[in-house]
Amino acid sequence: MKRNEAEKKSILRKAAELYAFDLCHVEEIPGHEGGRNLVYTIGCESVLRVSTLSDRTFEDYVAEIEYIHYLSEGGASVADSIPSRNGNRVERIDNSVVVLFERAKGNQFAEHNYQYLEDAPIEEYFFRIGQVLGRMHALSKHYKPKAVRFDFFDKYSEAYFEQLIPDDFLCMKTVTGRQIKDALSGILEQLRSFQRTPNNYGMVHFDYSDGNYNIDYETGAIQVFDFDNCRTCWYLYDIANLWVHGLGFTAWNPDPTARRSYMEQYMKTVLEGYQSECDISEEELQHLRIMVNAVLMENIIDSFEVMKAQGEAFLFDEEESYNVKCLVEGINWFGFYSDIYDVEAPFEAEV
Repeated sequence: MKRNEAEKKSILRKAAELYAFDLCHVEEIPGHEGGRNLVYTIGCESVLRVSTLSDRTFEDYVAEIEYIHYLSEGGASVADSIPSRNGNRVERIDNSVVVLFERAKGNQFAEHNYQYLEDAPIEEYFFRIGQVLGRMHALSKHYKPKAVRFDFFDKYSEAYFEQLIPDDFLCMKTVTGRQIKDALSGILEQLRSFQRTPNNYGMVHFDYSDGNYNIDYETGAIQVFDFDNCRTCWYLYDIANLWVHGLGFTAWNPDPTARRSYMEQYMKTVLEGYQSECDISEEELQHLRIMVNAVLMENIIDSFEVMKAQGEAFLFDEEESYNVKCLVEGINWFGFYSDIYDVEAPFEAEV
């Protein structure tokens, strides 16, 4: 839901009273495509998030903030919420849900041209991102929430695919919406066959990547934020998402064997960091390929959702078409080791 300037000013004024901050120190952060939130920095110390109730309940937000605070109290490196003057970590203002967060220390990885500390090898960064994730998952295994967050299968289902994707949608001139839905259902069937136990299934970030944590470039510490998509799911999903976000480190290499070798070493280091904080079995890791396909599924669904939310026609660009091609042709690992991948036009397909 888009808000006009008068609505924004009204919300900010009321939030300033609730959280005792000066409006002179407020600066809006430009939103990303399809985002549901307004986000403001409050000086250098905090971040205000203003959310709609369009596809979330108030209780969903309460559950999210309860989880973040639990992680923070348990020693995970996350940006915690800050209580209002009323002592609440989640507040309603008009038809919006408002939360004030600590501002994560440091800067984005992209702002430093994807370079880690000057005197540290990149492998130290890989280890750290795994270690931070492992700490969160280790805490999740003992989490007993008062407010229950939604589950992976509450959203990802054949019924939702039917509602979202028209049968007659056409991608790359030949692939129909019906084919896309059938292929997505195939991934769901594989996921439904996986065991769900307290040791492998619980609260996850669901978007753990370098866009959602800051790095303190003095110490190398990583602090995580943006739990807006958190839910119960396999812990392996967050690991699979890290695999996907590691592709850029070797995407330029024309040799698929070299790309595979790099990714195997990358994941080996990530998992060493992860397992320094949290156990994961070799049996569970055997499912990584399928969980990477689950990330592919989420990316495709997100493309449809963003266009629908913005009232746009469903038209897929080269990158979105590439994802669909991988999906319907059953190409694993985002096509990274196959002939579909072209270093001159990485992760793109002709539309």
